[in-house]
Amino acid sequence: MTSVFNEEGKNIPCTVIEAGPCVVTQVKTVEKDGYSAVQIAYDDKAEKNTNKCLLGHFKKAGVAPKRKMAEFGSFEGELNLGDVLTVDVFEDNDWVDVTGISKGKGFQGVVKRHGFAGVGGQTHGQHNRQRKPGSLGASSYPSRVFKGKRLPGQTGGDQVKVLNLRILKKLPENNLLLVKGSIPGAKGSYLLIED
Repeated sequence: MTSVFNEEGKNIPCTVIEAGPCVVTQVKTVEKDGYSAVQIAYDDKAEKNTNKCLLGHFKKAGVAPKRKMAEFGSFEGELNLGDVLTVDVFEDNDWVDVTGISKGKGFQGVVKRHGFAGVGGQTHGQHNRQRKPGSLGASSYPSRVFKGKRLPGQTGGDQVKVLNLRILKKLPENNLLLVKGSIPGAKGSYLLIED
């Protein structure tokens, strides 16, 4: 993240996203595929690291192999195979939704994962249970712990969609977008940006 100053001199936190160039690799139609969609690809990849089915798919579109592909159900305007999409499809002050994979935090306990307070002080003979969840279930009935109970486990690494982020500025010469606020994922991770 970084920050920029607006016309009034106010400091606004923002995130810089490299958005493109993306290439159209397939245009799906209702007649042929049963639904209409546009498939785009991003980030060049070596041919030797691409399997043969994807290699054929990219050659049919007339583009070099790419690392990431995404499909969008609706898109304004007419697109053909091999068309290149840049940040010019967005406008300043547009509102976008950003989808990404959140940072993974590994196996975490209930205090960090769910915000539990822990058992409490170190009184009544306990010396090693301050951050434990405490009692879990009922007694002889139902004799089990219900599914969905908030317990320790894998934290992060989930798909997260942040809605209604405003584009502060676009830099077409570098294919960069400045988006107000934070986005999911680590530095260098892939994102989907929807208008």
